[in-house]
Amino acid sequence: MEAKKIKNLKKYKAVLFDMDGVIVDSMPYHFISWFETLKKYNVTVSPFDIYENEGEKCEICVKRFFKRDNIKCNDKIVEEVLKVRDKLYKKYFKVHLFSDIEFVLNRLKEKGFLLAIVTGSNREKVKSMLPKKTISLFNIVIAADMIKRGKPHPDSYLTAAKQLKVKPSECIVIENAPYGIKAAKAAKMFCVAVTTSLPEQYLKQADIICNKINKVIEYIL
Repeated sequence: MEAKKIKNLKKYKAVLFDMDGVIVDSMPYHFISWFETLKKYNVTVSPFDIYENEGEKCEICVKRFFKRDNIKCNDKIVEEVLKVRDKLYKKYFKVHLFSDIEFVLNRLKEKGFLLAIVTGSNREKVKSMLPKKTISLFNIVIAADMIKRGKPHPDSYLTAAKQLKVKPSECIVIENAPYGIKAAKAAKMFCVAVTTSLPEQYLKQADIICNKINKVIEYIL
């Protein structure tokens, strides 16, 4: 896809990044930890199940997967599932930032953009997944345990705009999943999707779709 400049680019003041699948290449680790945990309950998930629901609060995902497979679920089971899943994720996860992400972040900062992480993960997970020097490039972090409603609701992105003291219309969102895109659009923000986890057909609600994170620079700068 040929890069075209975003219209009225001068009005944008902030770029808000999802974390999993955008900053860090973590989605395969999420899938294997979900898969191994849920199979103990006779619940089966595919990579697309996990990637499509990325960004939503994990408690909701657990209940959805159990209901879909007609298996009984209660709050105690949800708690058990999440504890095991988190343990397995920590066991398997290796920090691997997407190539050029720090270049992209530094270039945006040089141009005066405010930067935020807006993630469906909690604050402790952000700290464990990202190097300190990467986190330091961002003005703020909005994590799942800081808001009541996760993606696809707009709350996390609206909270980021409020904390950065900018209007939603002055924000560009970088996402990789349908729920994140829906959250960005519900917040009335411009959304750029990257095909790091899912193919283009899953990301059509975004304003622009690109195949690599470094392509974001071509659209914005």
